[in-house]
Amino acid sequence: MKKDFFLTRYALIIKRLERSAATYEGIEDYLLNSFEFQDAEVYTYSKRTLQRDLRAIQNLFNIEIINDRSNLFKYTIVSRPIMEVDEYNQRLLESYQIINTLNTYPDFEDYVFLESRKHRGINSFYELLHAIRNRKVIQFSYHNYLKNTFTERKVHPLILKESKDRWYLVALDKKDEQVKCFGLDRISNLSLFDATFKKYEMDFKTYFKYAFGIICFQDQKPYRIVLECSQNQKEYIKSFPLHDSQIIVEETTQKCVFEMLLYPSYDFMQEILSYGKEVKVLEPPILINQIKEQLIASCQNYQIL
Repeated sequence: MKKDFFLTRYALIIKRLERSAATYEGIEDYLLNSFEFQDAEVYTYSKRTLQRDLRAIQNLFNIEIINDRSNLFKYTIVSRPIMEVDEYNQRLLESYQIINTLNTYPDFEDYVFLESRKHRGINSFYELLHAIRNRKVIQFSYHNYLKNTFTERKVHPLILKESKDRWYLVALDKKDEQVKCFGLDRISNLSLFDATFKKYEMDFKTYFKYAFGIICFQDQKPYRIVLECSQNQKEYIKSFPLHDSQIIVEETTQKCVFEMLLYPSYDFMQEILSYGKEVKVLEPPILINQIKEQLIASCQNYQIL
């Protein structure tokens, strides 16, 4: 058994048991007939390896799998993490699967084309996560893109957040005691101090509940957003919701009306504009007017108006 193949095994076991309970023989047959096992030229899978894999799955992903004696000794998933943790585990496992798959095929560049745009700032990811976990005070230079200036920031790092393929540090800025978001691509000259800070009792799930991306308006109530999508676009938005609160309130063969509850931030407005004529804002009036202003300004850029 190849030592670098374990994450692929874990993913396949979870995938098989999510479908239904299975005996060892059923799991073995599923694994050995998978493309992953065949391409890696793995032809055996023992009960001892299965037991090790089940323990590892529980330790890594907190998914408990038991051998149910009352059900023909079938293996079944009996407990798993809360949705947010489970989603994180799934994404982590998927990432490892992709890496392992690419390593399996030395000629993958002939068949798999990766995004050529490079993420900046990821090189400080580990140091920032270390500072967050150990509650260490940090300092860095921060680049303001609009003003093209650099300022020194001393902060208490709280969490890392991803938004639209970019990573952000959410931290308490000691200059004004405000929680702010800092793009990792704009952080340089990072320093970690020995000084530590007390744990902040902040519920970031609630903090970002009505946010689109990283912008929050804690002093405002979220808006009820209603969007009408064309037949061409509706399936894309159904399969990849704009927000966790998104629901369908009307659907016909010609259109689909979505409703969600969030802060109509600049980022959200830009997202809506990116769909062009395929998405129309029905409510609230404030967002409709903002969209109109942006469209008029865009037309003026091309001397249409």
